[in-house]
Amino acid sequence: MQIFDELKNYAKANKVPIIRDESADFLLEIARKSNAKNILEIGTAIGYSGTLLLNACPNANLTTIEINEQSYKKAIKTFEETGISEKVKAILGDAKDVLIQLVEEKKQFDFIFMDGPKGQYVNYLSDCKKLLKHGGVIFADNVFLHGLVNSNQPIKHKHRAMVTKMRKFLEVIQNDAELEVTIFNIEDGIAVLKKK
Repeated sequence: MQIFDELKNYAKANKVPIIRDESADFLLEIARKSNAKNILEIGTAIGYSGTLLLNACPNANLTTIEINEQSYKKAIKTFEETGISEKVKAILGDAKDVLIQLVEEKKQFDFIFMDGPKGQYVNYLSDCKKLLKHGGVIFADNVFLHGLVNSNQPIKHKHRAMVTKMRKFLEVIQNDAELEVTIFNIEDGIAVLKKK
């Protein structure tokens, strides 16, 4: 679809991080396999991955959270242009607060795409587990942080907190008896968590 090329070009020109091609293919494969009907996305960006997901899972609905107002507005436009607006609930806000709200509303999802601020994954996990149905899947992107997570080299100060938090996230999920966890060495690292 032409729209996807346009979105990629926009992302590149405006330095908006979007999911890489191989990771995107894998995301769609996992979403289809898990028969996703109710999808939660943390990190809408410009609506690229959300549009991909709804194209791959035409019977699904998407709730997506974005903190950056400019990206959020672009995403709304993307959803309108691709004709999927009626299937999307886009929320402008901090995912940390929105997740708490969704838990209070007793919302349930069968697929969660975690692609927001990487240092926050460990903080989002508890609420995401509450929001995830049994048998549901969390797909967490960029868990290797450009190789920094597995590096033995000293981490530069500006990356240190984020790397420490991502290492903590990986440790927590791999020791969580409620989750079936597989880490895939695809592009920047992907963790797939299935709730037992």
